[in-house]
Amino acid sequence: MRINEKLASAALAVLSLAPLVVKVNPNLNVVLTACLTVYVGCYRSVKPAPPSETMSKEHAMRFPLIGSVVLVSLFLLFKFLSKDLVNAILTSYFFVLGIIALSATLLPAIERFLPKQWNELPINCHLPYFKSVEVEFTKSQLVAAIPGTFFCTWYALKKHWLANNVLGLAFCIQGIEMLSLGSFKTGAILLAGLFVYDIFWVFFTPVMVSVAKSFDAPIKLLFPTADAARPYSMLGLGDIVIPGIFVALALRFDVSRKKGERYFRSAFIGYSVGVIVTIIVMNWFQAAQPALLYIVPGVIGFLAVHCIWNGEVKPLLEFDESKTSAQSSSSDTSQSDGDTVVADGKPDHKSD
Repeated sequence: MRINEKLASAALAVLSLAPLVVKVNPNLNVVLTACLTVYVGCYRSVKPAPPSETMSKEHAMRFPLIGSVVLVSLFLLFKFLSKDLVNAILTSYFFVLGIIALSATLLPAIERFLPKQWNELPINCHLPYFKSVEVEFTKSQLVAAIPGTFFCTWYALKKHWLANNVLGLAFCIQGIEMLSLGSFKTGAILLAGLFVYDIFWVFFTPVMVSVAKSFDAPIKLLFPTADAARPYSMLGLGDIVIPGIFVALALRFDVSRKKGERYFRSAFIGYSVGVIVTIIVMNWFQAAQPALLYIVPGVIGFLAVHCIWNGEVKPLLEFDESKTSAQSSSSDTSQSDGDTVVADGKPDHKSD
Protein backbone atom coordinates (compact mmCIF):
# COMPACT_ATOMS: atom_id res chain seq x y z
CA MET A 1 0.00 0.00 0.00
CA ARG A 2 1.44 3.40 -1.03
CA ILE A 3 2.05 6.05 1.62
CA ASN A 4 -0.44 8.49 0.06
CA GLU A 5 -3.08 5.74 -0.08
CA LYS A 6 -2.42 4.91 3.59
CA LEU A 7 -2.78 8.57 4.60
CA ALA A 8 -5.99 8.99 2.58
CA SER A 9 -7.44 5.77 4.07
CA ALA A 10 -6.58 6.93 7.59
CA ALA A 11 -8.08 10.37 6.96
CA LEU A 12 -11.26 8.76 5.60
CA ALA A 13 -11.57 6.56 8.69
CA VAL A 14 -11.08 9.52 11.05
CA LEU A 15 -13.56 11.65 9.11
CA SER A 16 -16.17 8.87 9.22
CA LEU A 17 -15.88 8.54 13.01
CA ALA A 18 -15.52 12.27 13.79
CA PRO A 19 -19.28 13.11 13.95
CA LEU A 20 -19.60 10.68 16.87
CA VAL A 21 -17.46 12.91 19.09
CA VAL A 22 -17.37 16.40 17.53
CA LYS A 23 -19.65 18.54 15.40
CA VAL A 24 -18.57 18.34 11.77
CA ASN A 25 -19.97 20.67 9.14
CA PRO A 26 -22.02 18.35 6.89
CA ASN A 27 -21.10 20.26 3.71
CA LEU A 28 -17.39 19.92 4.44
CA ASN A 29 -17.95 16.28 5.40
CA VAL A 30 -19.66 15.50 2.08
CA VAL A 31 -16.85 17.08 0.02
CA LEU A 32 -13.97 15.50 1.94
CA THR A 33 -15.57 12.06 2.19
CA ALA A 34 -16.40 11.93 -1.53
CA CYS A 35 -12.93 13.09 -2.59
CA LEU A 36 -11.04 10.82 -0.21
CA THR A 37 -13.12 7.80 -1.26
CA VAL A 38 -12.38 8.43 -4.94
CA TYR A 39 -8.69 8.95 -4.16
CA VAL A 40 -8.39 5.67 -2.22
CA GLY A 41 -10.39 3.70 -4.80
CA CYS A 42 -8.25 5.04 -7.67
CA TYR A 43 -4.97 3.98 -6.11
CA ARG A 44 -6.34 0.58 -5.17
CA SER A 45 -7.28 0.06 -8.82
CA VAL A 46 -3.62 0.29 -9.92
CA LYS A 47 -2.48 -3.33 -10.16
CA PRO A 48 -0.29 -5.44 -12.48
CA ALA A 49 -3.48 -6.61 -14.23
CA PRO A 50 -6.33 -4.19 -15.06
CA PRO A 51 -9.63 -4.36 -13.10
CA SER A 52 -11.49 -7.62 -13.64
CA GLU A 53 -14.70 -6.11 -15.04
CA THR A 54 -14.46 -3.94 -18.18
CA MET A 55 -17.39 -2.01 -19.64
CA SER A 56 -17.97 -1.96 -23.41
CA LYS A 57 -19.38 0.98 -25.39
CA GLU A 58 -22.64 -0.92 -25.84
CA HIS A 59 -22.95 -1.43 -22.09
CA ALA A 60 -22.19 2.26 -21.49
CA MET A 61 -24.96 3.28 -23.90
CA ARG A 62 -27.49 0.93 -22.27
CA PHE A 63 -26.55 1.77 -18.69
CA PRO A 64 -28.78 4.90 -18.30
CA LEU A 65 -31.75 2.98 -19.78
CA ILE A 66 -31.25 0.03 -17.44
CA GLY A 67 -30.79 2.43 -14.53
CA SER A 68 -34.07 4.15 -15.43
CA VAL A 69 -35.95 0.84 -15.51
CA VAL A 70 -34.56 -0.16 -12.11
CA LEU A 71 -35.36 3.28 -10.66
CA VAL A 72 -38.97 3.24 -11.86
CA SER A 73 -39.38 -0.36 -10.67
CA LEU A 74 -38.25 0.61 -7.18
CA PHE A 75 -40.53 3.64 -7.21
CA LEU A 76 -43.52 1.44 -8.07
CA LEU A 77 -42.57 -1.15 -5.45
CA PHE A 78 -42.47 1.49 -2.72
CA LYS A 79 -45.75 2.96 -3.99
CA PHE A 80 -47.82 -0.22 -4.13
CA LEU A 81 -46.17 -2.48 -1.55
CA SER A 82 -45.38 -2.07 2.11
CA LYS A 83 -42.23 0.02 2.51
CA ASP A 84 -41.16 -2.16 5.46
CA LEU A 85 -41.49 -5.34 3.38
CA VAL A 86 -39.46 -3.94 0.46
CA ASN A 87 -36.77 -2.63 2.79
CA ALA A 88 -36.63 -5.96 4.68
CA ILE A 89 -35.93 -7.80 1.41
CA LEU A 90 -33.35 -5.21 0.35
CA THR A 91 -31.67 -5.35 3.76
CA SER A 92 -31.21 -9.11 3.42
CA TYR A 93 -29.72 -8.64 -0.04
CA PHE A 94 -27.32 -5.89 1.06
CA PHE A 95 -26.38 -7.88 4.18
CA VAL A 96 -24.67 -10.48 1.97
CA LEU A 97 -23.21 -7.91 -0.43
CA GLY A 98 -21.95 -5.85 2.49
CA ILE A 99 -19.99 -8.74 3.99
CA ILE A 100 -18.33 -9.42 0.63
CA ALA A 101 -17.52 -5.76 -0.09
CA LEU A 102 -16.26 -4.88 3.38
CA SER A 103 -14.16 -8.06 3.60
CA ALA A 104 -12.52 -7.28 0.25
CA THR A 105 -11.87 -3.69 1.35
CA LEU A 106 -10.22 -4.72 4.63
CA LEU A 107 -8.31 -7.70 3.20
CA PRO A 108 -5.10 -5.86 2.07
CA ALA A 109 -4.63 -4.43 5.58
CA ILE A 110 -5.42 -7.71 7.36
CA GLU A 111 -3.49 -10.23 5.24
CA ARG A 112 -0.12 -8.62 6.05
CA PHE A 113 -0.46 -9.84 9.64
CA LEU A 114 -1.47 -13.40 8.77
CA PRO A 115 0.67 -16.40 7.74
CA LYS A 116 1.59 -16.37 4.05
CA GLN A 117 -0.11 -19.69 3.34
CA TRP A 118 -3.39 -18.25 4.63
CA ASN A 119 -3.30 -15.75 1.76
CA GLU A 120 -2.42 -18.24 -0.97
CA LEU A 121 -4.00 -21.65 -0.32
CA PRO A 122 -7.64 -21.66 -1.51
CA ILE A 123 -10.47 -23.47 0.24
CA ASN A 124 -13.20 -24.90 -1.98
CA CYS A 125 -16.68 -25.82 -0.80
CA HIS A 126 -20.13 -26.39 -2.28
CA LEU A 127 -23.21 -24.54 -1.09
CA PRO A 128 -25.80 -26.67 0.71
CA TYR A 129 -28.77 -27.53 -1.54
CA PHE A 130 -26.80 -26.07 -4.49
CA LYS A 131 -24.09 -28.68 -5.02
CA SER A 132 -23.25 -27.34 -8.49
CA VAL A 133 -22.25 -23.95 -7.01
CA GLU A 134 -18.63 -23.98 -5.84
CA VAL A 135 -17.24 -21.21 -3.62
CA GLU A 136 -13.52 -20.55 -3.34
CA PHE A 137 -11.91 -18.44 -0.62
CA THR A 138 -8.77 -18.23 1.52
CA LYS A 139 -8.36 -18.26 5.29
CA SER A 140 -7.40 -14.57 5.11
CA GLN A 141 -10.69 -13.77 3.42
CA LEU A 142 -12.50 -15.72 6.11
CA VAL A 143 -10.78 -13.64 8.82
CA ALA A 144 -11.61 -10.41 6.94
CA ALA A 145 -15.26 -11.48 6.83
CA ILE A 146 -15.49 -11.29 10.65
CA PRO A 147 -15.58 -7.46 10.92
CA GLY A 148 -17.69 -7.41 7.76
CA THR A 149 -20.29 -9.63 9.41
CA PHE A 150 -20.22 -7.49 12.56
CA PHE A 151 -20.92 -4.24 10.68
CA CYS A 152 -23.62 -5.84 8.53
CA THR A 153 -25.36 -7.27 11.61
CA TRP A 154 -25.12 -3.89 13.35
CA TYR A 155 -26.60 -2.19 10.29
CA ALA A 156 -29.44 -4.72 9.93
CA LEU A 157 -30.41 -4.39 13.61
CA LYS A 158 -29.90 -0.67 14.26
CA LYS A 159 -29.68 1.02 10.84
CA HIS A 160 -27.15 3.38 12.41
CA TRP A 161 -25.77 6.03 10.05
CA LEU A 162 -22.16 4.99 10.76
CA ALA A 163 -22.84 1.34 9.86
CA ASN A 164 -24.61 2.57 6.71
CA ASN A 165 -21.60 4.71 5.77
CA VAL A 166 -19.04 1.98 6.44
CA LEU A 167 -20.87 -0.35 4.06
CA GLY A 168 -21.47 2.44 1.55
CA LEU A 169 -17.78 3.38 1.49
CA ALA A 170 -16.84 -0.27 1.02
CA PHE A 171 -19.19 -0.49 -1.99
CA CYS A 172 -17.68 2.68 -3.45
CA ILE A 173 -14.05 1.63 -3.00
CA GLN A 174 -14.70 -1.84 -4.40
CA GLY A 175 -16.63 -0.41 -7.34
CA ILE A 176 -13.82 1.97 -8.30
CA GLU A 177 -11.17 -0.69 -7.69
CA MET A 178 -12.83 -3.54 -9.60
CA LEU A 179 -14.56 -1.80 -12.53
CA SER A 180 -12.87 -0.49 -15.67
CA LEU A 181 -14.23 1.66 -18.47
CA GLY A 182 -11.58 0.26 -20.81
CA SER A 183 -11.15 3.52 -22.71
CA PHE A 184 -11.85 7.23 -22.32
CA LYS A 185 -14.33 7.04 -25.20
CA THR A 186 -16.44 4.53 -23.29
CA GLY A 187 -16.09 6.67 -20.17
CA ALA A 188 -17.30 9.78 -22.01
CA ILE A 189 -20.33 7.88 -23.36
CA LEU A 190 -21.23 6.60 -19.88
CA LEU A 191 -20.81 9.96 -18.14
CA ALA A 192 -22.74 11.82 -20.85
CA GLY A 193 -25.63 9.35 -20.61
CA LEU A 194 -25.79 9.53 -16.82
CA PHE A 195 -25.47 13.33 -16.98
CA VAL A 196 -28.82 13.42 -18.83
CA TYR A 197 -30.24 10.60 -16.65
CA ASP A 198 -29.50 12.47 -13.41
CA ILE A 199 -30.95 15.78 -14.64
CA PHE A 200 -34.16 14.18 -15.93
CA TRP A 201 -34.98 12.07 -12.88
CA VAL A 202 -34.16 14.80 -10.32
CA PHE A 203 -35.51 17.94 -12.00
CA PHE A 204 -38.43 16.64 -14.05
CA THR A 205 -39.89 13.86 -11.88
CA PRO A 206 -40.24 13.10 -8.15
CA VAL A 207 -38.97 9.55 -8.70
CA MET A 208 -35.28 9.90 -7.79
CA VAL A 209 -35.81 11.89 -4.59
CA SER A 210 -38.73 9.66 -3.52
CA VAL A 211 -36.73 6.44 -3.96
CA ALA A 212 -33.67 7.92 -2.20
CA LYS A 213 -35.78 8.83 0.84
CA SER A 214 -37.68 5.51 0.91
CA PHE A 215 -34.76 3.19 0.13
CA ASP A 216 -33.45 2.17 3.57
CA ALA A 217 -30.21 0.52 2.41
CA PRO A 218 -26.56 1.59 2.10
CA ILE A 219 -26.92 3.08 -1.40
CA LYS A 220 -26.24 6.56 -0.05
CA LEU A 221 -23.94 8.15 2.53
CA LEU A 222 -25.54 9.93 5.48
CA PHE A 223 -23.96 12.99 7.12
CA PRO A 224 -25.44 14.13 10.47
CA THR A 225 -26.62 17.75 10.67
CA ALA A 226 -27.77 19.98 13.51
CA ASP A 227 -31.15 20.52 11.82
CA ALA A 228 -33.92 18.49 13.45
CA ALA A 229 -36.13 18.92 10.38
CA ARG A 230 -33.39 17.52 8.13
CA PRO A 231 -31.19 15.30 10.36
CA TYR A 232 -28.97 14.05 7.52
CA SER A 233 -27.42 15.30 4.33
CA MET A 234 -27.21 12.58 1.67
CA LEU A 235 -24.87 11.70 -1.18
CA GLY A 236 -25.68 8.82 -3.53
CA LEU A 237 -23.00 6.19 -4.07
CA GLY A 238 -23.38 6.64 -7.84
CA ASP A 239 -22.07 10.19 -7.51
CA ILE A 240 -18.83 8.69 -6.18
CA VAL A 241 -18.44 5.43 -8.12
CA ILE A 242 -19.40 6.54 -11.65
CA PRO A 243 -17.02 9.53 -11.89
CA GLY A 244 -14.55 7.62 -9.71
CA ILE A 245 -13.98 4.86 -12.27
CA PHE A 246 -13.28 7.55 -14.88
CA VAL A 247 -10.73 9.26 -12.61
CA ALA A 248 -9.18 5.84 -11.86
CA LEU A 249 -8.81 5.23 -15.60
CA ALA A 250 -6.87 8.51 -15.86
CA LEU A 251 -4.53 7.33 -13.10
CA ARG A 252 -3.89 3.98 -14.81
CA PHE A 253 -3.31 5.84 -18.10
CA ASP A 254 -0.62 7.90 -16.36
CA VAL A 255 0.92 4.78 -14.83
CA SER A 256 1.02 3.01 -18.23
CA ARG A 257 2.94 5.97 -19.70
CA LYS A 258 5.32 6.30 -16.73
CA LYS A 259 5.18 10.11 -16.90
CA GLY A 260 3.83 10.94 -13.46
CA GLU A 261 0.24 11.51 -12.35
CA ARG A 262 -0.53 14.33 -14.78
CA TYR A 263 -4.02 13.55 -16.02
CA PHE A 264 -5.10 11.90 -12.78
CA ARG A 265 -4.55 15.20 -10.99
CA SER A 266 -6.63 17.06 -13.60
CA ALA A 267 -9.52 14.58 -13.41
CA PHE A 268 -9.39 14.45 -9.60
CA ILE A 269 -9.38 18.25 -9.29
CA GLY A 270 -12.30 18.37 -11.73
CA TYR A 271 -14.21 15.90 -9.55
CA SER A 272 -13.46 17.89 -6.40
CA VAL A 273 -14.62 21.14 -8.02
CA GLY A 274 -17.79 19.42 -9.22
CA VAL A 275 -18.67 18.19 -5.72
CA ILE A 276 -18.00 21.64 -4.23
CA VAL A 277 -20.21 23.34 -6.84
CA THR A 278 -22.97 20.78 -6.11
CA ILE A 279 -22.90 21.69 -2.41
CA ILE A 280 -22.90 25.45 -3.15
CA VAL A 281 -25.86 25.23 -5.53
CA MET A 282 -27.77 22.88 -3.19
CA ASN A 283 -27.44 25.31 -0.29
CA TRP A 284 -28.22 28.31 -2.49
CA PHE A 285 -31.52 26.87 -3.77
CA GLN A 286 -32.24 24.73 -0.69
CA ALA A 287 -33.25 21.84 -2.96
CA ALA A 288 -31.89 18.45 -4.02
CA GLN A 289 -29.44 18.66 -6.92
CA PRO A 290 -28.33 16.11 -9.54
CA ALA A 291 -24.68 15.94 -8.55
CA LEU A 292 -23.58 14.57 -11.94
CA LEU A 293 -24.82 17.83 -13.52
CA TYR A 294 -21.78 19.50 -11.98
CA ILE A 295 -19.36 16.60 -11.54
CA VAL A 296 -19.39 15.32 -15.15
CA PRO A 297 -18.44 18.68 -16.75
CA GLY A 298 -15.80 19.12 -14.05
CA VAL A 299 -14.11 15.75 -14.59
CA ILE A 300 -14.30 15.69 -18.39
CA GLY A 301 -13.67 19.44 -18.74
CA PHE A 302 -10.52 19.59 -16.62
CA LEU A 303 -9.10 16.46 -18.27
CA ALA A 304 -9.95 17.69 -21.79
CA VAL A 305 -8.40 21.12 -21.27
CA HIS A 306 -5.22 19.56 -19.86
CA CYS A 307 -4.72 17.07 -22.71
CA ILE A 308 -5.50 19.73 -25.36
CA TRP A 309 -2.99 22.06 -23.70
CA ASN A 310 -0.35 19.30 -23.82
CA GLY A 311 -1.27 18.31 -27.38
CA GLU A 312 -1.96 14.72 -26.28
CA VAL A 313 -5.58 14.27 -27.31
CA LYS A 314 -4.79 11.40 -29.71
CA PRO A 315 -2.90 9.12 -27.26
CA LEU A 316 -5.57 9.69 -24.63
CA LEU A 317 -8.43 8.78 -27.00
CA GLU A 318 -6.51 5.80 -28.39
CA PHE A 319 -5.79 4.36 -24.95
CA ASP A 320 -7.49 0.99 -24.54
CA GLU A 321 -6.81 -0.78 -21.27
CA SER A 322 -7.65 -4.25 -22.57
CA LYS A 323 -5.24 -3.92 -25.52
CA THR A 324 -2.52 -2.45 -23.30
CA SER A 325 -2.87 -5.41 -20.93
CA ALA A 326 -2.73 -7.91 -23.80
CA GLN A 327 0.39 -6.25 -25.25
CA SER A 328 2.03 -6.26 -21.83
CA SER A 329 1.29 -9.97 -21.35
CA SER A 330 2.61 -10.77 -24.83
CA SER A 331 5.76 -8.76 -24.14
CA ASP A 332 6.32 -10.55 -20.82
CA THR A 333 5.87 -13.94 -22.51
CA SER A 334 8.31 -13.06 -25.28
CA GLN A 335 10.84 -11.81 -22.75
CA SER A 336 10.46 -15.02 -20.73
CA ASP A 337 11.02 -17.13 -23.87
CA GLY A 338 14.06 -15.06 -24.74
CA ASP A 339 15.52 -15.57 -21.29
CA THR A 340 15.09 -19.33 -21.68
CA VAL A 341 16.97 -19.39 -24.96
CA VAL A 342 19.88 -17.43 -23.51
CA ALA A 343 20.02 -19.64 -20.45
CA ASP A 344 20.15 -22.79 -22.54
CA GLY A 345 22.66 -21.29 -24.92
CA LYS A 346 21.15 -23.46 -27.66
CA PRO A 347 18.99 -21.89 -30.31
CA ASP A 348 16.13 -24.07 -31.50
CA HIS A 349 16.93 -25.29 -35.05
CA LYS A 350 14.45 -27.12 -37.19
CA SER A 351 15.80 -30.13 -39.13
CA ASP A 352 14.49 -30.63 -42.64
